Amino acid sequence: MKFRTLLLCCGLIVAAVLGGYGWRYLQFADTPLRGISADASVMVERGDNLGKLLNKLRTQHIEIGAGVYWQVLARQTGAAGKLQVGEYALPIDTTPRRLLSAMRDGKVIHRSFTLVEGWNLRDLRAALRKVPLLVQHAAQLDDAALMQALGHAGQHPEGRFLPETYAWTRGDSDLDILKRAYAGMEKALDAEWRTRAEDLPFDRPEQALTLASIIEKETGNASERAQIAGVFVRRLKTGMRLQTDPTVIYGMGSNYAGNIRRTDLTTDTPYNTYTRDGLPPTPIAMPGKAALHAATHPAPGSALYFVALGDGSGRHVFSASLNEHNAAVRDYVARYRAQRQAEKQ
Repeated sequence: MKFRTLLLCCGLIVAAVLGGYGWRYLQFADTPLRGISADASVMVERGDNLGKLLNKLRTQHIEIGAGVYWQVLARQTGAAGKLQVGEYALPIDTTPRRLLSAMRDGKVIHRSFTLVEGWNLRDLRAALRKVPLLVQHAAQLDDAALMQALGHAGQHPEGRFLPETYAWTRGDSDLDILKRAYAGMEKALDAEWRTRAEDLPFDRPEQALTLASIIEKETGNASERAQIAGVFVRRLKTGMRLQTDPTVIYGMGSNYAGNIRRTDLTTDTPYNTYTRDGLPPTPIAMPGKAALHAATHPAPGSALYFVALGDGSGRHVFSASLNEHNAAVRDYVARYRAQRQAEKQ
């Protein structure tokens, strides 16, 4: 009897001890980690194991508790040996269970980069250089080396990257974003070219891309893209010069100081559509999908000219004859002068 009583007591003690450990383990697994700072994150790199992860948390002064609990929890959650590479957010309420589950499932932080319609390559390069945590490679490459790194050696980079918002994760580089933007433009241009209108005055998709870039820069009101495309297409068909200011500005490069003088319009460059016939040799900006569609599906009509309405709406007055256009220009100048006079009063 005494022996049975002793066994029972020992069993109760063992159960109490195990129960205590079990309770502490559950409390550990589902209690938010202490010491997490605002906007904290942790990076799991290739080759990292649970031990390296815990060391990284310690360096951020996060109280991690007993390592054995982490090992048990990793096996329980299926995260043992399966921590996926990437950056993970550490919100204030992060528990060990939530963190290991997120790393098991690869729920990494997704950041975003927006390539804006109408940017040129200089704008794009400058914007990429300013992105925190993005690995930088493109800044050390000239245009030729950049295109070689992207797998398109010998191609001019201007206009080749689709304006969209791109998600990226820690460890990605600017070249990763550019590769996706390039592929996006190829896909979008191919889709528009396959459904293009008949009787366009060019026979290569690259020419449509160049025209789309001009349309993008000339458009002040999205609803007018197709009309502007129609004007340029009719000019190309009739042999008129495009005479569009954005191409002149692009050809001026760093010499452009915010305004175009009459001498700039007469100074010849490969991109000056006042001095040269046809399309410029390359795109002048990154056109969006709407501009690509307009370039390949121009609106019908008879207009050969357009000038800004000058009312702040971004709209234009379209004219079929030079006399009509000159009258519209005089109206624009009168409105502009009246507005400047009102601002002085």
